[in-house]
Formats: sequence, C-alpha cells, structure tokens
Amino acid sequence: MMRPLAAASARSRRRKSREGAAAVEFGIVALPFFFMMFAIFEIGMVFVTSSLLENATMETARLVRTGQASTRNFDKAAFKTEMCSRMSIFAGDCEGRAEIDVREVPAFGNPVLPDPMAGGTFDTGQTSYANGQPGSLMVVRAWYQQPLVTPFLSQGLSRLNNGKAMLSATTAFRNEPWGWGAGGSGSNP
Repeated sequence: MMRPLAAASARSRRRKSREGAAAVEFGIVALPFFFMMFAIFEIGMVFVTSSLLENATMETARLVRTGQASTRNFDKAAFKTEMCSRMSIFAGDCEGRAEIDVREVPAFGNPVLPDPMAGGTFDTGQTSYANGQPGSLMVVRAWYQQPLVTPFLSQGLSRLNNGKAMLSATTAFRNEPWGWGAGGSGSNP
C-alpha cells in the first residue's frame, strides 16, 4: 500500500511535467491561427478596395457618358484624379497605384481591347483616353495595384510579376446625346 505522502509526491511530479504543455500547444496553434486571421483581414481589404474601385469607376465614367468630361476638357490625368477622389480612404495612394483606359469601341458585341497586363507587367502604353462623341460606344477600364503581404494570396491573386494583386473595374455604355445648344435642352446635366 502506498503511503499518502508518496501518493501526493507522485501527483505533484505528474502535474509539474504538464505545466509547460499549454504554452507548447499554444505555440503550435498560434502561428497558423494568426496567419489565417491576417489572411482573412487582407482578403477583406482586397474586397473593400475592389468595391470602391468599381463604384469610383462607374461614377467617374458617368462624366464621360453625359458629356461633362468633354465640357471640362478631361484628359487621362484629369479622369484619373477625379476617379481617385472618389476612392474614399484609398484616395491618397490611388494616383500612384491606379491606371485607366477610356476608349471608343466600334461595337459592344466583340470589342478588341488590348491587354496591358500581358507578360506579367503592366504596359501603360496599351492604355488610352478619349471622351468620344455624343452616341459613341465607350468602354472605361480601371486597374488598381493592391499590395499583398500574405504569400499564398499573392500567388493566387496576382497576374503581375511583382506579387501585387491587380484589381480591375470595367464599364461600357453609349454616350448620351449631349448636344447642348444645338437643338438640345441647352442645359448642362
């Protein structure tokens, strides 16, 4: 029969051998847990940025559609500045990260548009800017380079060699007949 003092001593030794187990288990689980939490946060930021880019592109493209961009003599830089002002909390970085392409197309059915992201780099020489004429068919495309920190996300989301996600927004429309003063209503929308 075991004496009470020896039994207490055996229990104490078993308890001491498990004292660091919680810290070791936390160390094993913590790294993947925090990695997943950061990846979820980063995906959320990508979705928010993509939504803001889509809305900013649509709102700024309306200036082309209604003829206001022509009236205000917009060029590529002015369109980009106007679009970036609509990017809310990302407006500060927008000028350096965004690229735009506004062009007239002959038909909506199968417009032949150059791909400026071919080859793993972004070729700004493949983009252009035109306000079009009243009734012109237009395509507005915008790209935004979103830097990624999580390694697996950059592999899955990036088409560029620099590891950044290239978010894009596109809208197509027919310009409104904005002929103010030439038989039109004479007012600027």
